[in-house]
Amino acid sequence: MSKQNPIIIIPARMKAERLPGKPLADIHGKPMIVHVAERATRAGIGPVVVAAAEQEIVDAVTNAGFKAVLTDPDLPSGTDRIFAGWQKIDPDKKHDVVINLQGDLPTMEPEIIKEILPPLQKGADISTLITKARPGEENNPNIVKAVMSYKGRALYFSRGKAPYGEGPFYHHMGIYAYKQEALEKFVTLPQTPLEKRERLEQLRALENDMRIDAVLVNAEPLGVDTSEDLEMARQLLKVKR
Repeated sequence: MSKQNPIIIIPARMKAERLPGKPLADIHGKPMIVHVAERATRAGIGPVVVAAAEQEIVDAVTNAGFKAVLTDPDLPSGTDRIFAGWQKIDPDKKHDVVINLQGDLPTMEPEIIKEILPPLQKGADISTLITKARPGEENNPNIVKAVMSYKGRALYFSRGKAPYGEGPFYHHMGIYAYKQEALEKFVTLPQTPLEKRERLEQLRALENDMRIDAVLVNAEPLGVDTSEDLEMARQLLKVKR
């Protein structure tokens, strides 16, 4: 297998629908986006760059000693934003794997980030991470459920309870790794009906026959979408300090 040369790009914008300004939300004296950049850097798999929609995010990130680039605030999705950031920071395309780590995962363990790479060397266009959902999460529309084949290939993602029947449910974590050519293809594709219906851009890839593989990890991810999530992140990170 050829050696991979990944780059981690973290998209960030101030205009989140449920928690405006969340990249700069304070968690123990540091903006949330800085916590995410720190954890991505500690994974030790490649350079880390924040692709920001606003200059104030760039300033916060660079003041903390990390790299950031300014991107068009009107880009339609996080994937479009990481693509724009990648084009700016790596114009010669030296990095053959682009990792999209969502900027609202301040408690993500660095070691878990590494688990996303192997599926790309086994034929996947895109890889991601899942974990077993906790009781009750299957009915929470803010928790994205992954429907997987027994071979570890993603069949569907939903905000609803899926799949039907008895058995485990899988919580999809906010991280993707793209082969270079897969990311270049993805951003040229128009939005698809299921993507619009579920408000999940990964369905665009599945609807266009791109292969997404997922790795099951032992983790309790916390995506910060609400003020209650933010307070929980503060409590969790307070315990770990």
